Amino acid sequence: MHNTIVLVKKEFRSYFSTPLAYIFLVAFLVITQWLVMRGYFLRGQADLRSFFGLVPIIFILFIPAITMRLWAEERRQGTIEILMTSPVRDMEAVLGKFIGGWIFMGLAILFTFALPLVLKYTVAPEVGTDKGPIIGGYIGLFLMGGAYLAIGLFSSSLLDSQIAAWIIGTCICFALYMVGDPFGLFALPQALVPFFQYLSLSRHFENIARGVIDIRDIVYYFSVIFFFLFLNSCMIKSRK
Repeated sequence: MHNTIVLVKKEFRSYFSTPLAYIFLVAFLVITQWLVMRGYFLRGQADLRSFFGLVPIIFILFIPAITMRLWAEERRQGTIEILMTSPVRDMEAVLGKFIGGWIFMGLAILFTFALPLVLKYTVAPEVGTDKGPIIGGYIGLFLMGGAYLAIGLFSSSLLDSQIAAWIIGTCICFALYMVGDPFGLFALPQALVPFFQYLSLSRHFENIARGVIDIRDIVYYFSVIFFFLFLNSCMIKSRK
């Protein structure tokens, strides 16, 4: 655990050593603020439906962009040899990078907590706020973001090119998000539909975002995270 904690601190600080973190935070906050304000002023909706509906899609593009450098940059700079020959296990290195990124992503989500307060006390103080879907939506975003991070980290371990890692990570995230979409399930045999619906990141997020915290949805997200972190660890071991 000591090695993992040291790596978590190192990885979290590394985000702010480049303009990437600031660009990501500013762009994410501007886009999310625009989504909520647009929903209110154009449709008169004093809620966060548009926010929780589109942020998972925004994450598909943004999160692989912040993970694409995690392993690719180590190889480009030649520091991965130092990391792999140090007394650090493969899974400790993977967890250090993952948890550091998850904390950074949680910070970005934390900055949006002002949105419900703005809607409640400034934009529409006379409208009551249903806390259940808001709390569930934020929990769902954090879990889904963790799944995207694990996928992006695995993609970064596959190739030396950051752009290629971003493309692969984005494609995997998009495929898992859309696998349960009715349009994609239309041509499948009816017996396979429940299985592909269960694989869908979006279906589990929708359940949590309704304010219903089901242990099966929590287990699903942690299973996806563990699976891709395990693949990442295997990839690092094979490169040794």
